[in-house]
Amino acid sequence: MISDKAHIDPSAKIGDNVKIHPFAFIDKDVEIGDGCVIMPFASIIRGTRMGKNCKVYQGAIVGADPQDFRWNGGFTYCFIGDNVTIRENVIINRGINPENGTRIGNECWLMANSHVGHDSHIKGKVVLGNNVAVAGDVNIGECTILSSGVIVHENSSIGDWVLVKGGCRITGNVPPYCIMAHNPTTYFGVNATILRKAGGMAEERIDDIAKCYRHVYQTGTSVFNAMRRIEADVDPTPERDNILSFINGCNLKIVAVPKDLE
Repeated sequence: MISDKAHIDPSAKIGDNVKIHPFAFIDKDVEIGDGCVIMPFASIIRGTRMGKNCKVYQGAIVGADPQDFRWNGGFTYCFIGDNVTIRENVIINRGINPENGTRIGNECWLMANSHVGHDSHIKGKVVLGNNVAVAGDVNIGECTILSSGVIVHENSSIGDWVLVKGGCRITGNVPPYCIMAHNPTTYFGVNATILRKAGGMAEERIDDIAKCYRHVYQTGTSVFNAMRRIEADVDPTPERDNILSFINGCNLKIVAVPKDLE
């Protein structure tokens, strides 16, 4: 069902079984995959490439112009995966450079009034709560949850299976499997409940994650020394290696570590 009251540019490519409701706006050079639903007053802006079975709710803008003074116009991209839910008044900016673009992975859920800045990469099954603000050039790993009102500053990275509690402000790098809370950001433990219920992770593997983070956050040693202790004390597992890889990839700069221990 495509309403004759919607604006659809002739150059847009619309898949099969797509529903576009009255007063939706589909810009030029947009691609919308099979089975998508575009609700009234939603806007899909040029350069957007949307996968299958996505739903975009009222007032959302997908592929909006970047909010960055470095952007000088030109054609850039916003990539949306399959089975993505974009709720009311969400804004997703496309990239500032044509080589990369903003990317939202499969099965993400972006709740009302959330915002994703230019060139941010959000992997699959991520949940952004109401009023979450993600700045430009941010990376967020799989199955991470940002609760309502979280602010993520530009060039931050958040690992897989992280839970950030409501209202928290992230100004750096959050390693995988953590819970972060409060302002300033504080390590609040391992995201064990979600890992158990949604990830099906065995208790011994969760215990190994907890052991890793005891070295990082609870022994009063430097991050460099904590990394050496993890390598010596925790048997290799995919989770341990993910933690080590993330922290090494950030040059040992992670949130919730006192400055004198970085």
